[in-house]
Amino acid sequence: MSVHPLPTAAVDPVWEAKVHLAAALRLAVLDGLEEGIDNHFTMMVPGHTDRYLLLPYGLHWSEARASDIIVFNDAGETLEGHGVVELSAQCIHAPMHRLTGAKVVLHTHQPWATALNMLTQNRLLPASQTAAFFHNRIAYDDHYQGLAKTMDEGERLAGLLQGKQVMFLKNHGVITVGHTVAQAYRRLYKLEKACQTQVLAMSTGQPLEVMSDAVIEEVLQRSPLDRHPIGERERLYFEAMMRVLDRVNPGYAD
Repeated sequence: MSVHPLPTAAVDPVWEAKVHLAAALRLAVLDGLEEGIDNHFTMMVPGHTDRYLLLPYGLHWSEARASDIIVFNDAGETLEGHGVVELSAQCIHAPMHRLTGAKVVLHTHQPWATALNMLTQNRLLPASQTAAFFHNRIAYDDHYQGLAKTMDEGERLAGLLQGKQVMFLKNHGVITVGHTVAQAYRRLYKLEKACQTQVLAMSTGQPLEVMSDAVIEEVLQRSPLDRHPIGERERLYFEAMMRVLDRVNPGYAD
């Protein structure tokens, strides 16, 4: 049973996707993961593999509404809604969706993860429980190519992902992917916390206590007694955060 009130009537999956995407954009502001009107959150339009949802460029993420979300294609054409697709959003996200099959692609320059990616040694180390959950689930792009101006760049990044959940972009930022907005956003949030903890620990100048492979395996192994499977944890987290938005910044579902 959900602790978040669920609608009694059937919900249009496209509208629900827009609501969740708008909520995630506002949450990114609340969590300090955004850069105003820059960076991009996209999702495949439910029922399609060649159409994507996006907040049009120029709207601040804190004011994102479901009704603002546009639909665009690989060519960067706005098929539904009002607004223009920002070039790097097209060049990164369309190929990532098309070539990896990811339903949701979130890209930010969030501060702690980007700070780690500015370092020569930018690997997220399993030195905390949260970081251990990302072990062997991060792809690394160690060769920054400049601004994404062509589809070739998105295709290059898609080729590096190779089934991983997260991509570190050296000198740039991060990408998370997922089957749902809830899954991809929870990964983005948890990733920032893990990077923050590592950078803070590194700032002491003392060596990190990295977990052994056996301990990492123990962390990743779900207990058969666990009452909350990972999918439910993702859903409950996102529903809880939408309730927070309902209190502090309502309107994302308009």
